[in-house]
Amino acid sequence: MTERLQKYMARCGVASRRSCEKIIKQGRVSVNGQTVHEMGVKINPAIDIVRVDGKVISPEKEYIYILLNKPTGYITSVSDPLGRPTVLDLIGDVHSRIYPVGRLDYDSEGLLLLTNDGDLAYYLTHPKYEIKKEYYVKVIGNPREKDIETLRKGVNIGGYTTWPAQVERIKSSDNNSVFRIIIHEGKNRQVRRMFEAIGHPVVHLRREKLANLALGSLKVGDWRFLTQKEVEELKAIVLSKD
Repeated sequence: MTERLQKYMARCGVASRRSCEKIIKQGRVSVNGQTVHEMGVKINPAIDIVRVDGKVISPEKEYIYILLNKPTGYITSVSDPLGRPTVLDLIGDVHSRIYPVGRLDYDSEGLLLLTNDGDLAYYLTHPKYEIKKEYYVKVIGNPREKDIETLRKGVNIGGYTTWPAQVERIKSSDNNSVFRIIIHEGKNRQVRRMFEAIGHPVVHLRREKLANLALGSLKVGDWRFLTQKEVEELKAIVLSKD
């Protein structure tokens, strides 16, 4: 039975499926000794030998799911060429290669899922599955209601108009306002760019929920394994949208 190369790589815990596509384009993957650069290549996992950066990869025998309360000052990546700390520096030895699911920028904190389950990561990050992400946002100033309505309907963040969002004002003062916002996209620094587009830059951003997962009492910088129930509920959510 054949399988698309990027899907096989994700199943082996290399990275999410979309990140694996980038790795292929970078010329870091070979099949039976031949470097692959293009998408669409299919392999037979039973007989083909796949290498990433020269190392043979094989499917993970056990899936791992970790919920991290990410602090600010950490890169949401496996490694960083500039030498900045990454979210993996916060995780203990889990005896498997895991990677973060989706983005949470350097200056933001909150809920981040890490796993070696490439298929689940794909479902959670692809826009067509519309997985909800909830954020606590503090901004400069006091946005007008018509500007908040713009966020609700969709706002241009520079060549891209966001999908409708759920936006709730929690409190406001002359200097700052606090909102709760729910989106189901994952554009780079999207929530920050949305509020910048209406003239109210973000000064604090925390992701509090992803699908059925919530931070709860988990302290900033701490992490825990998902429970079996959480994993089953999470998979049920994504499969219901397939």
